[in-house]
This record gives sequence, C-alpha cells and structure tokens, in this order.
Amino acid sequence: MRINFKQEELIKKLMRAIRRKFPEVTLINIVEGPEDPETLWINVTAPEDEDREMALIKFAGNRLIDILLDYGYHMLVMPRKKYRLKEILIAA
Repeated sequence: MRINFKQEELIKKLMRAIRRKFPEVTLINIVEGPEDPETLWINVTAPEDEDREMALIKFAGNRLIDILLDYGYHMLVMPRKKYRLKEILIAA
C-alpha cells in the first residue's frame, strides 16, 4: 500500500484534530481496506467510554466526508478496543 503526500498530509491534519478533541486516542496504523485497496483504514485506539467512541466516530466521519468530497480519497477511522487493552497490559 502506498500513501501519497496529500493523503499523508490529510491524515496528519485529521489526527491532530482528533487528538485535540479526544486526547486518549492514538494512531495504531494505516492499512488498505479489505474490499477496496483505494480505501484507507486509519486504525486508532478506541476511547474507553462507549459514548466517547460514538462521538469519535461521528466527529471523524464528518471530517472524512469533507476529505472525500474535496479530494476524492475514501478513508475510514476504525476505533480498535483490543489495542487499547494490549497497551494497558504492556504498561502494567
């Protein structure tokens, strides 16, 4: 999978916005979608609180719609709970 300069710039800007609103969320990795290699999945740690996770999905979704309409890049933010648990276990 190759991410071009503009995609990288947009992802960094998106993650800065997410981190400002959801400081507990961190980037895990970026992978191509399983159904379409042109789709990027931005895997992030999920907030512990389910309401915050839903707010994250809505917040990121609104930003990602703008990216799709303005630049034509299809990206999805995918909160992952198992990575958060793994981080907690490693820290202990």
